[in-house]
This record gives sequence, C-alpha cells and structure tokens, in this order.
Amino acid sequence: MPPTLELRAKQTLALTPRLQQSVRLLQLSSLEFQQELRNALDTNPFLEYDESQTEDNALGADNGSSMGESALSSTATSDTTEAPLAPEASMESEQSADAGSREDSMSEFSSDPFGRGSRNGSDGEGSDPADWVRIEPSLHETLHDALRLYQLNERDRAIAQLIIEALDDDGYLRQELSELANVVEIEPALHEDELNIALKLVQSLDKPGVGARNLSECLALQLEALEEHTPGRAVALEIVTHHLERLARREQAELQKKIGCSADELRIACALVRRLDPKPGENYGQSEDNYVVPDVIVRQVKKQWVVTINPAVLPRARIHRMYAELFAQSAGASRSPLAQQLQEARWLIRNAQQRFTTIQRVAECIVSHQKAFFDYGEIALKPLVLRDVADELGLHESTISRATGNKYMATPRGIFEFKHFFPRELSTESGGTCSAAAVRALLKEMISKENTRDPLSDVSLAKMLADQGVIVARRTVAKYRHLMKVPPAELRRQA
Repeated sequence: MPPTLELRAKQTLALTPRLQQSVRLLQLSSLEFQQELRNALDTNPFLEYDESQTEDNALGADNGSSMGESALSSTATSDTTEAPLAPEASMESEQSADAGSREDSMSEFSSDPFGRGSRNGSDGEGSDPADWVRIEPSLHETLHDALRLYQLNERDRAIAQLIIEALDDDGYLRQELSELANVVEIEPALHEDELNIALKLVQSLDKPGVGARNLSECLALQLEALEEHTPGRAVALEIVTHHLERLARREQAELQKKIGCSADELRIACALVRRLDPKPGENYGQSEDNYVVPDVIVRQVKKQWVVTINPAVLPRARIHRMYAELFAQSAGASRSPLAQQLQEARWLIRNAQQRFTTIQRVAECIVSHQKAFFDYGEIALKPLVLRDVADELGLHESTISRATGNKYMATPRGIFEFKHFFPRELSTESGGTCSAAAVRALLKEMISKENTRDPLSDVSLAKMLADQGVIVARRTVAKYRHLMKVPPAELRRQA
C-alpha cells in the first residue's frame, strides 16, 4: 500500500511545571530542601529572607504565615489554569480543606514545640529533641578526660596527649614511636624512653587493649588485666604472644605440641582468647558527622501524642512586596522575563506549604497507627504498609512514598526514620499478625536473658518464638540476629 497520512486524537496526562516542582520538593530531605530554598533566595529577586519569623511563632495562627503567605496574598495574581491530575493534583485541595481544623487544634498547645511553658498545661513529658539523642564520648575524649586525673608536668602531659591523638578509631597506635618524636617540636627533643613511658600510661587509662601497636599486643594487654588465677590465662598469653597465626589456622595439634599443654587446657585458653575484643576502640562513640534534622516532633500532651513540624526546618522566605508591586506597575510586565521568576517564587512558597502539610498529615497517620509503639516500645510496633496510609489520607501510594523517604521523626524514644514505622508483616500460629520489628525485639530480649555458658542457637530461638505463637524459620532468625549485630551462639559462649 502507498504511504498515507492519518490524524489521530488522543488524551494524555502531563505534569505541569508547578506539580513537577511540588513532587520534587516533597521527596527532598530537610537538608536538601533548605539548600533548595537558599538557592532560590540567591537567584530569584522576588524572594527575600523573612527575618520576622522565629521558632516560637513559626507555627502561628495563620495557616500561611509561616510560609510568607501574608505577603503573598498582597501580590497574588491569577495563576494559569492547570489540567487536573489525579490523585496528585487533588492533594493540595484536600490538604487545605482540613488545615483549619488542624490549626484550631494546634492553638490549644504551647507555641513552644518542645513542651516548655504550655499555656493549657501538659503532662510534663515534653523535652528538647536533642535530649533524646544519646551522645557517647569518643575514644579520644574519654582518654583525655581520664588523663586530666593524673598530676603530670607539662612535658609528660603533652607527650601523652600526642599519643592519644595518634590512636585510630580501632584504638591502635599504627605509627612508630620514632615517627611521633618528629611530629612536635619540644625542647629538649623527645626520647624514645619517654614515649614508651607515656604509651604505658595511655594503655592504662581506660579499657585494656587501647593503645596497642598490633593485634598480639592488644590481646595480651587484655589478658594481663585479668586475674592471675583465671583458667587458661597463662596458655592464652603464650598463644597471643607467639602463636596467633597458628590459632587463626586452627592448628590445634601443633599448638598443643609447641606450648606443651593438655587438650583441655588448650580448649579453655582458646575459648578465653575468643572472648577478647580485637578492636577496643569500637566500644566508644564514633566522631562521624552524621547529622539528622527531624522533620516532625512527637510529644505527649494530656496523654495524647501530638505531631508538630520542627520549626528549624520551616522555610524563612516570602515574596518581596516592594519588588512585586513595582513590577506589577511597570508597562509590559506580563511579557517580561521577570514574570516567570515572580510566578516561580509564588509556586515555591505554595509548594513548600503543601510539602509540610503533607508530611504532617502522614506523620499524624503513622502516630495514630503506631500509638502502642510510643507507649510501650519496639515490641509493640504493628505491621503497616504505605497503601494503608494512602487509603486513609486519600492520596496516591507514590505520594506517601515520597513523603516518608529521608524524613525523620523526633520522639521521646529517639529519632526514627519514617520508614521505621512500616515493618513487614509476619503471621502467627493463632492466625493473627505481628511485625518483623516486634520479632527482633523478642529475639533481643531472649538473647539478653540467655545463659552465657550455654547460649541459644538459632534453632532454639526459632522454637522459643514458636512457643509464643510466632512462626519463623531458622534462617529468618539468623537474618534478624545479623541485623541486630549479634554474633552466633559459638561466639557468644563464655567459659
């Protein structure tokens, strides 16, 4: 057949630029959103930093005051009509409908998000979310604090501090003492004997093994710290000092021959060595720059769990009123390139408002489903999927996924990612369900109460769970144990 031309009409749905921006802002983390806002403030002349906003009134009575909507209303013009897109396009209208009811309920509580100075009284359980984060001192901080208890002259203290700073995260001194002598300029020059004395002092400041120069010395320091009558101590010292490689290769017969001990003595000594910590520095807090800024704060007020947006992440931006009025009075303003920037500024503020409204709605739904977790802890966490929240809020499941990704919730039990409250569902013998998080909590409790001389194997743990009505396979128990960073029964056994 010869080629022909044919016209076909079809309908398609496309995201408008405003909806694309709304979706993109929703899936950003709090830090990424702040960076996006700063970039907009630097590049868009119609946006200005709102210095009048404070943390105490960021969640003020006006629904749009925190986003600069009061300034926006004075400069707003008719927006272009956009084609509806379900269910994403209907998200803003649904959220604005119940904003007034949430606004009234929010006014009942203190303007302080942390529960201080409540106007209507509270249960007194509110506190700063920073107090909920457990901060452990690092290895270097602990050793410096312990060193302050010793009365030393300035030279000896400086040498000890030099060695402490040279320790790595595992607690080892990887550098040679001769190299450390050339690091600082001290008159007279450092002598190796002084460094050895300072090293012995550092090794005695805290846990045995810290400050060792190799694995053999680390294990030997821990064994020397034990009581002399500890069974297998002498043989274990001989093993870690001269035969550590043979122990790693499991050459039991060769070890017994070289040391000249019985099979029972060797077995006890090997069990004692396995109990030692090869990386003592990992028992201290790690000085990593991993900062989490919670998006919402959950606190208890009058025995009710209340969700509020963290004022620290709210945008401090508004439309520059003078620039917007001057631009509106200029001739040919609608054809100017600045018209697009003014429209983008309005979109950014409104989409930011919509972003935090969606996050708060999702957080409130999570808290209502997982109320038992906030009352009783991890063991009471219920199974939950994104579809349950989407159906309850009338939003699309992809919207809930974006609203829970890289978002964090500050609670009296700690700071958790939103995804933490969506554990997998497991069936029980009675036909009910429980969450995978609850199973991990049960396993943690069972292991904490086990006999250290005869620890529970994965099979035993699976049977104990079955006795409580939770049917899981042995490999599932092993997977959960691995996630909790609990070693197998053989490594947990103590002589």
